[in-house]
Amino acid sequence: MSRLLYSLLFYLAMPLIWLRLLWRARRQPEYLQQLGERHGFYASRPPLPLLWLHAVSVGETRAAAPLIDSLLRAYPGHGVLLTHMTPTGRTTAQELLARHPGRLMQAYLPYDLPAACGRFLDHFQPQIGLLMETEVWPNLIEAARRRKLPMALINARLSARSQRGYARLPSLIRPALASLSAIAAQTAADAERLQKIGARQVSVCGNLKFDVTPAPAMLRQGACWRQALSARPVWLAASTREGEEALILDAFMGMNIPDLLLLLVPRHPQRFAEVAELIGKRGLAFCRRSAETLPGREMQVWLGDSMGEMAAFYALADLTLMGGTLLPFGGQNLIEAAACGCPVLLGPHRFNFAQASADAIACGAARAVSNASEAAIAARDLLQHPQALLAMRAAAKTFSQTHRGATARTMALIERLMAPRTAN
Repeated sequence: MSRLLYSLLFYLAMPLIWLRLLWRARRQPEYLQQLGERHGFYASRPPLPLLWLHAVSVGETRAAAPLIDSLLRAYPGHGVLLTHMTPTGRTTAQELLARHPGRLMQAYLPYDLPAACGRFLDHFQPQIGLLMETEVWPNLIEAARRRKLPMALINARLSARSQRGYARLPSLIRPALASLSAIAAQTAADAERLQKIGARQVSVCGNLKFDVTPAPAMLRQGACWRQALSARPVWLAASTREGEEALILDAFMGMNIPDLLLLLVPRHPQRFAEVAELIGKRGLAFCRRSAETLPGREMQVWLGDSMGEMAAFYALADLTLMGGTLLPFGGQNLIEAAACGCPVLLGPHRFNFAQASADAIACGAARAVSNASEAAIAARDLLQHPQALLAMRAAAKTFSQTHRGATARTMALIERLMAPRTAN
């Protein structure tokens, strides 16, 4: 597929894209805010020269936090433009905005249409563009190339499945990847897969998520909850996806551990009510985190219907089952759990974090399970053997510390790209 055909198809698909936006807005009305930005129309820009970083949603925004801090320290005369594609991504960045008032701003990245991308770049005139993880947008990259704007793909990852998909579109993907000034891959395997589909200038810099430090306030919150719940065992199901909660709840009901509390935290806030209904239908006593009360002894499930408190949940839990791994979603971020010293159970679908998952399993910070029933059996076994759980907790902390340093390596790459611009 050529870029011209891709653009034509994108234009033809716009009515469907708008319908999808309206459908998502039923649960999350924020999708209908700042609509002009999605087509490259913006109200204002700060007077500072800008470094632009695109973090599509929640996970990428959290991973970008140490890098944003480093960029603002290294370039005191610059601001950072942080773009997203989802409202939850914007919400996740609120703490960062408060930490850097006047120097960090947010906007939606426009759809990958030639005119919209041009308006975006002409309005903000960034000095560099940094795309997080797998955000390869052909028209955006071409618009940057025409404006001689250096672009880098950072914290880049590419699963074998995604590689096969991109390989089917060589005339579209290869020119886009070749136009990037640099690519900072998470692992050697990611770098190899990227090179096979046309990437050049690829370095292995590690995973930025290892450099994210859990907020001390959240760790203290988790410790307070732990003290209040006394010796009650807590099994966390973190960042669960659609279809997984029913499997987890059914497995939990067969565990027969006195006083066991299941802390269930769905990945997407628009699904909180749906998951509450699933719990209620099974006759399980539950309460919500949003009720601002801790679960009493009679409560079997605590629904984590809040945002930005995952580190506190990890600090509270005895162990966690990582969401997105029971069904083929590819898994959510196990690295944050490890940084909090929380042992992890991982289902069979781990392709989003393949290397990190393999390393965590190899060092004893995580265990692999085949399904929800096996996860419940493993959780019961670990909860009944505190020394094994303690060893996993220590391994998780060691695993987290051992793999740090991606921010410094990525900054060195960015500084090379920025050198000709800061010299002028």
